[in-house]
Parts: sequence; C-alpha cells; structure tokens
Amino acid sequence: MLIQILGSAAGGGFPQWNCNCRNCAGVRSGRLNARPRSQSSIALSDGSGNWILCNASPDIRSQIEAFPALQPARRLRDTAIAGIILLDSQIDHTTGLLTLREGCPHEVWCTEMVHQDLTSGFPLFHMLEHWNGGLRWNPIGLDGEAFAIPACPELRITAIPLLSSAPPYSPHRGNPHPGDNIGLFVEDLRSGGRLFYAPGLGQVDDALRAWMRRADCLLVDGTLWRDDELLVCGVGDKLGSEMGHLPQSGPGGMLEELADLPAARKVLIHINNTNPILDEDSPQRAELTARGIEVAWDGMAIEL
Repeated sequence: MLIQILGSAAGGGFPQWNCNCRNCAGVRSGRLNARPRSQSSIALSDGSGNWILCNASPDIRSQIEAFPALQPARRLRDTAIAGIILLDSQIDHTTGLLTLREGCPHEVWCTEMVHQDLTSGFPLFHMLEHWNGGLRWNPIGLDGEAFAIPACPELRITAIPLLSSAPPYSPHRGNPHPGDNIGLFVEDLRSGGRLFYAPGLGQVDDALRAWMRRADCLLVDGTLWRDDELLVCGVGDKLGSEMGHLPQSGPGGMLEELADLPAARKVLIHINNTNPILDEDSPQRAELTARGIEVAWDGMAIEL
C-alpha cells in the first residue's frame, strides 16, 4: 500500500492566511524552524497506478501539482484519481471537489449522513451535476464490513464511526449521528500492510482501540497540543474537545493513547497552525521524537 500525504495541516493551512500567532508569524518571517503545510488530505494506491483520494482539500490543485502521480499522463485530459472517499462533510475536507469539477464525473464514497449534508446545507452533489454528471454517490455502510474500490482492488477498506460534530451548516448540527465522521482501516491484500486513518478523532473507546491495535501505521488527529490551545493563543473561544479533536497532551490525550499501541509507525496529521509541534525546535516536538511519534508533512510518503 502506498500512502501519500498531500496535505497535513488543519483547516486554514499553515501559515493560516489571516493569522499572526507565534507559529504563523514565525514561519512567514523565517524565524521558526517549521514547514508550511496545506490542508489535510491523503491518497492511497495498491501500486496499480490508480489512486484513491481521501478527502478533497481546498488546496487540492496545488497538491496535485506537487505530486506527479496524480497529474495527466495517459490522455489529453485525465488524472490518476480513480475514487474519492469523504470521511466527513467539513469545509476543509470537501471544498476541493469544486476544483475537480473539470474532471467530472467522479466516483465518491461517503456515509448517508455526509451525503445528506452535501445535498442540503452544502449541496455539492447538486451543484456539480452541471459538470458532466457531477458526483456519483457510493454509500459507505457502518456495519463493519470491508469494501473495495474497483480501481484499487487489492485494498480492503472498513469505515469506523467516530464521535464528532457535524459542520455548522449541517441540518443536524448539535445532534450527532453515526456516520458524521469516520475513520478508515485499510488493508493491502498482497503485502498485508494495515493503515488506520483518522484525521478527526475526539474520543478513543475500547472498540476503536482494538482497530488501532491491528494497524501497522496509525495516521491520526494531531490538531491541538492542549485542549484549551485556541483560548490560550487568543485565536478562538472553543476547546478542542468541543470541536471533536482529542489533544495530544494531558490525561487521556493522544500521546497517552498511542503509548501502548504496537504500530511500527505513529504519525500525527491535521495539525492546527497554533500547535507547537509545528516548531521543530520546540520541547513539544522533542517529546514526540522521544516517544517515536512522527509529524506528517506535505509530500511525506509511507509504504506498507
């Protein structure tokens, strides 16, 4: 299984266009030892030359330009993107579909709840019907049964419901439903490599921990270092837990959850611009290194 990190930042990217926090100001001026990052998305392949896009970032155009495998190479106009999985209906994970309109129709896999959001509060499915048929919906079930995407038949994908919040425009905002947010467990039938991917993860229970224990690589929510980070930095008024993100530090935080899991690689993704782990010289980054935890960056490649 080939895993390409197209974007590794949370919504807004890094530096965020309207933010002058320590991290954003520092990376712009060159005083901070940090890499700029685009908004999170990954691509998966079984080595066939076809790729599955997991979430469609608003930065998808520049991400394709940075990754030649997705660029046109076979016909006058084409792409190696052979399927799209949406893990939720958040703006920073779906807006890229508008950029991909010239390539419609696209095969899109998502849950019933995500499809409802994207045909009501943010009606992308209806909007894109005007471009060569738009988006073809393939429902993702929540019964724990693995499914395959025809273009990458060696990959078996299982959707895992996660506790999180629907977007502000969702008709059921404040009334969470199973399927608002999912993680993915992906197994390569040839190599046996197994990935657990959850860029938005608010809580870890025993059932979820069992899935994570089976994975060779954990690619998980790295949004915030501390739950009150946005308040402390003066850029927001919500806790990370209120937004569906488990912080890295503190009792029950992501570092504690990852400590006892056997995965050979543990990688944080979807990193907010305020998170001190973006500073490669920070004590928080040193703590991750000491624990064997990596921080995803745009262009990072993983093979399982």
